[in-house]
Amino acid sequence: MGDSVRTTVGSDRWFRRYGVFGEAARRRLVVLPHAGGSASFYHAWGGAFGEGTEVLVTRYPGRHDRLADPCVDSMDALADHVTAALLPSADVPVTLFGHSMGASLAYEVALRLQREHGVRPAALHVSSRKAPHRLTPRRLHEQGDEALVAELQRLGGTDTRLLDDPDLRELVLPAIRADFTVVGTYGPRDPAPVDCPVHAYVGDGDPSMSAHDMASWADVTPREFQLRVFPGGHFYLVDQHEALTRAIKEQLTAAG
Repeated sequence: MGDSVRTTVGSDRWFRRYGVFGEAARRRLVVLPHAGGSASFYHAWGGAFGEGTEVLVTRYPGRHDRLADPCVDSMDALADHVTAALLPSADVPVTLFGHSMGASLAYEVALRLQREHGVRPAALHVSSRKAPHRLTPRRLHEQGDEALVAELQRLGGTDTRLLDDPDLRELVLPAIRADFTVVGTYGPRDPAPVDCPVHAYVGDGDPSMSAHDMASWADVTPREFQLRVFPGGHFYLVDQHEALTRAIKEQLTAAG
């Protein structure tokens, strides 16, 4: 399968696709990146899940090859866009994985798929983000640029050296601020149930999240819930890439 990749026009402007394509796909894993993140962060995931699995990594507007597209600064609007773009690819079982902001987004997309379109996700995987009813949003988006940069540095996972260049900073900060607006204006919300298994992941040294926090995701599913703790901080998934993708692959293949 390798790490082949394609990006197409239309609804696929929202996704970068890795792995098998078209009729060869037996299942799809949809990845929702963190605030300030991009599809390229998950490039190594493209060939990690075995034959028959197509990986769709969400491409948020306002950055990289979608730099000219207007940023989206509302969780509901972002979830609506992603859900609409995903529907043509829901002809095979769809599993959602979201890290940090992406976990909340994955949950909202899962709700929309089942409530509005009768599509039950195969599973929801959430990483390093409190469940919707346990959120205590911080309003960093209302603060200055330096506060946003300091938060990115605190959490890790983003190359903040790019922000040292005034020209680059002018290009990338609007998308970062939009993402932090999404995060800061979302929740807490009632734990509306998703009709699928939920798998939660967290790093044991995360400065903002604990295993106890992640355990509350059990409240959003009447089905199976599993919690796994990895060594590392908020971006444990960098050093624990192989262990995390192996755990997700086991769940994907077990589901068929």
